[in-house]
Amino acid sequence: MRDYLQFYIDGAWVDPAQPRQLDVINPATEEVAGHISLGSGEDVDRAVKAARRAFESFGRSSKAERLELLDSIIAAYQARENDLADAVREEMGAPAGLAMEAHVPLGLAHFSTARAILENFDPDVQMGSTRLTEEPIGVVAMITPWNWPINQISCKVAPALAVGCTMVLKPSEVAPFSGQIFTEIMHTAGVPAGVYNMINGDGPGVGSALSCHPDVDMVSFTGSTRAGIEVARNAAPTVKRVHQELGGKSANIILADADLAASVRQGVQAVTMNSGQTCNAPTRMLVPAARMAEAGEVARQAATELKAGDPTGEVDLGPVVSEVQWNRIQTLIQKGISEGATLVAGGPGRPEGLNKGYYVRPTVFADVNNQMAIAREEIFGPVLVMIGYDDEEDAIAIANDTPYGLAGYVQTGDIDHGRAVASRIRAGQVALNYAPLDFAAPFGGYKQSGNGREWGEHAFHEFMEAKAILGFAPA
Repeated sequence: MRDYLQFYIDGAWVDPAQPRQLDVINPATEEVAGHISLGSGEDVDRAVKAARRAFESFGRSSKAERLELLDSIIAAYQARENDLADAVREEMGAPAGLAMEAHVPLGLAHFSTARAILENFDPDVQMGSTRLTEEPIGVVAMITPWNWPINQISCKVAPALAVGCTMVLKPSEVAPFSGQIFTEIMHTAGVPAGVYNMINGDGPGVGSALSCHPDVDMVSFTGSTRAGIEVARNAAPTVKRVHQELGGKSANIILADADLAASVRQGVQAVTMNSGQTCNAPTRMLVPAARMAEAGEVARQAATELKAGDPTGEVDLGPVVSEVQWNRIQTLIQKGISEGATLVAGGPGRPEGLNKGYYVRPTVFADVNNQMAIAREEIFGPVLVMIGYDDEEDAIAIANDTPYGLAGYVQTGDIDHGRAVASRIRAGQVALNYAPLDFAAPFGGYKQSGNGREWGEHAFHEFMEAKAILGFAPA
């Protein structure tokens, strides 16, 4: 049983201003795995004041000092990799292999990337007699989700620290264990008091207080589009910067010149990884309409080969994170059936042999049209929808016919052809032939998928303000 009842403020573990506890549920067992305290506006105010005080010195720290700090964090992180993996498995049901091979390395990669970028980063540019410079924006409120908890914390904290910001983190209250261990890592690494602060809590109690706090200079939020709108509303009266990485319903165009079977199979695997709880997952698979039956059969076989079960074992899928999420996915699966889509794999209920835990059957719908709810709404579960297209122009139109624009995917046997199609997808990141992650590439979306970019050098600029000093040099 994990009891994480204190917050981390001004370099120390402190009790909440108002004792109030929340049960944390293990989604694989549906049993209480631990408890956290829920913070309040009073806790937020204390943490923000600590961050504001710390910014006076840390905001002027040298590059050498920040490089040394990042090195210390990387070393402390590596020493706790097993603990982080266990936490992710327990709090959100990630299979042990996925936790150790993906969740934990992603977090480390962001710190390693930030360190490498900082080494050669120069915020100053001379333009005639004017000096253009960038400075750390100040105190940043960070509100992170439960689906890739370590990744989402690290991709905000690493660049913010690298440029000299101070921060207050609110991890997801649904999956808070990894955030606690991450905070212990920061303490062990010797992050100066007040530079990094962490408060557990929910959106109304802590998220809102952070978003509207007058001494917070920026809010960096990752989560649903609905919640992102509320964060923006709360931040508006103080005109602070709001960075948002929100929902997605990404199209995966399998072009006529692609290897259909291989592309479909890999697409099923990409959608179901992490139990489908990935914002940029290729959840809308677009295939030539004349080959829908063939593609559906490949998808059916790929989905039925996947093994769901106890995340401590060798399985492909663990549970989804909560009962709330399980119920929402079940509702949308039933909606797809009611709308007339062809169910080729999975369906409502738990996988066979699993009577406890928030497990979802890997589900594939064929013969979907882009106006169905399952094609419009972010399901956030292991559910793939397959949409037929008549020709390439039709495929591109369908791909862009969405309120989201986080990611896109194009499969092709002709890379020049794929590049041309990718250039027409209205999304922040497009992967050709399931290209691997690039931690130096910006990540973020168009339209209702948010604004701003995370990852790589783009993230540095998100956490900085531009200043022009006129007359800096003789004309």
